[in-house]
Amino acid sequence: MAKKIIIKNNYSPILKEIKSIISKARYNAFTAINIEMLKAYFEIGRKIIEEEQKGEKRAGYGEQLIKHLSGELIKEFGKGFSTTALKNMRIFYTTYKDKIGQSPTDEFFRLSWTHYCELIKIKDETKRRYFEKYAATENLSVRDLKRQMYSLHYERLLMSKDKKALLDYERKGSIPAKSEELIKDPYVLEFLELEEKKVYTENELETRMLDKLQKFLLELGQGFSFVARQKRITIDNDHFYIDLLFYNIYLKCYVVVELKTAKFKHEDVGQLNFYLNYVRKELNKEGDNEPIGIILCTEKDHVQAEFALSGMSNKMFVSKYKLYLPTKEELEREVKRLL
Repeated sequence: MAKKIIIKNNYSPILKEIKSIISKARYNAFTAINIEMLKAYFEIGRKIIEEEQKGEKRAGYGEQLIKHLSGELIKEFGKGFSTTALKNMRIFYTTYKDKIGQSPTDEFFRLSWTHYCELIKIKDETKRRYFEKYAATENLSVRDLKRQMYSLHYERLLMSKDKKALLDYERKGSIPAKSEELIKDPYVLEFLELEEKKVYTENELETRMLDKLQKFLLELGQGFSFVARQKRITIDNDHFYIDLLFYNIYLKCYVVVELKTAKFKHEDVGQLNFYLNYVRKELNKEGDNEPIGIILCTEKDHVQAEFALSGMSNKMFVSKYKLYLPTKEELEREVKRLL
């Protein structure tokens, strides 16, 4: 037995070196193939555009052309040349003709064709440039790229005060390991489809959030499940009501959400602290962690919030919410600064 262990240890260094050689060769092969595929699809897109321009006077010529090409190419090369794929190649060419025509960087070829099939769906050039750079720098899979594109990552990043913390959180897959990672600032509630200028009551906001509960849970983050709305607390025949109560399966704790339709006030903290003490004593079961409280308000003064929360034993956070996304001009200014 001892002899087998000695032999195994002797072979370990060379085995490690061989594995490294194979991995490097496979990576180089993949990179080379990926570069050639992107160049080929770009050229196919260019040929289709040029041919369409020749027959532009004929109604429906482009669609007929792609349908015919797809049928013939599938016969010889397989299903990778469906009409959808050829249309994507055409869009790929029109989107990146300037970049590829001017010696593209290595970063451009670090992304796969499947990445670009998602990126070409982004019409706004500044936003698309951001996701190109982000996907390449962070080595995002296509699945992760899609999740970031459709979870308002871009818009939230540009509105966030702590951009580094948000990027670190997203890099880990958005699964919280501690309560601080659970909190977003701001929360973007544009999916509620509320008018920008109108003043809403807390009851109206709650109702709309629950009407759109699935999207609201996605906005809150991973691991949330809905428990109750207007959860009643009765003490000495006095009734109190928690706006929204959730449970997070990753942190194993209740999350109390209080909605405010105005700017944060320090007295809001006392109310939330009262609710958290009740939840910890009356609702927590064995194995549950300390509950977390979130005050969602339209505006907050960071200094006032810091003084109000300081010294509290319960974990409480104050975050803004926005009922609509920033304007295109605001987003462009911020992303250009980041890039």
